[in-house]
Amino acid sequence: METTSTIKNTALTHVHEALGAKMVPFAGYYMPVQYEGVKVEHECVRNGVGVFDVSHMGEFLLKGEKALDLIQKVSSNDATKLFPGRAQYSCLPNETGGIVDDLIIYMIKENEYLLVVNASNIDKDWNWIAKHNDMGVEMRNLSDDYSLLAIQGPKAAEAMQSLTSVNLSEIPFYHFEVGPFAGIEHVIISATGYTGSGGFEIYCKNDEVEQVWNKVFEAGKDWGIQPIGLAARDTLRLEMGYCLYGNDISDTTSPLEAGLGWVTKFTKDFVNSENLKAQKEAGVSRKLVGFELIDRGIPRHDYPIVDANGAEIGIVTSGTMSPSLNKAIGLGYVPVELSKEGSEIYIQVRNKNLKAVVVKPPFYKA
Repeated sequence: METTSTIKNTALTHVHEALGAKMVPFAGYYMPVQYEGVKVEHECVRNGVGVFDVSHMGEFLLKGEKALDLIQKVSSNDATKLFPGRAQYSCLPNETGGIVDDLIIYMIKENEYLLVVNASNIDKDWNWIAKHNDMGVEMRNLSDDYSLLAIQGPKAAEAMQSLTSVNLSEIPFYHFEVGPFAGIEHVIISATGYTGSGGFEIYCKNDEVEQVWNKVFEAGKDWGIQPIGLAARDTLRLEMGYCLYGNDISDTTSPLEAGLGWVTKFTKDFVNSENLKAQKEAGVSRKLVGFELIDRGIPRHDYPIVDANGAEIGIVTSGTMSPSLNKAIGLGYVPVELSKEGSEIYIQVRNKNLKAVVVKPPFYKA
């Protein structure tokens, strides 16, 4: 149980409070869950530009001649494909078939990588990577020193261009530049995000982030920029079918079951790769699928998924009423024979079995 004394603030907590944000404890931090309202904030990002404070995320710097070898050993994707200025989505498999965490790996320069991990897993991930570091790789946990702003939406590049000499419209998806931004030198400007509407993630030091935040809002004024809370972040990512650790993926879900085969490369050896390869060859027995409700109701995390006879066959991992589509959507694990598009399943909501149909994410298509 988190107590008040153990919950951390980000460098911008006082700013969110002054803006009237509803603050909640999340992953060990006080975080803004919403400002004006989820639907308004969601639509702001889908159609314009909005800003999330996601400074609770963890950052590890790995340096040294064997840094790549260590990353190759603990992560499922092939990090040899990286070059300076390129980022990669990956996961850390555990030894029992599940996932320690999902993460983004940035190649800063030769023999130097930044790993960005989920806030709730910072200590767990650090200990996991350190446990496998028998190669003398220098590891630095920068999580408490760095802040992260996600400036998301189709107007992000246009709205932010006045703050930097870097040509924002020329940074491809999952690439980044290190350059000046909002009067601060050496900022990571990354064309990544968790919304599916484009934009950038800005990494800077804690003592710089308030200046960056203020200048971002000044620059975005004419584009209707708004602060966005974690509730809208969740509805935005769910419309894209993006996994959330602790919901859709966990220590007990295989990357192959979760549809993360695309970041699980058997061209190299990594933690538990032999067992995962065998699972791929044999085929999984369950799969994470997207679904839309046909009957009226809203699916939620941990609601049972049942078949036409009412027998429990799976579980909802994420669910919401989609603000963009105005329909109830969700993700959940079902037996592989019911994972095909168009399969009928039922979601148990307050003892009622509501009809749903399996669809292929993303639910929202720009």
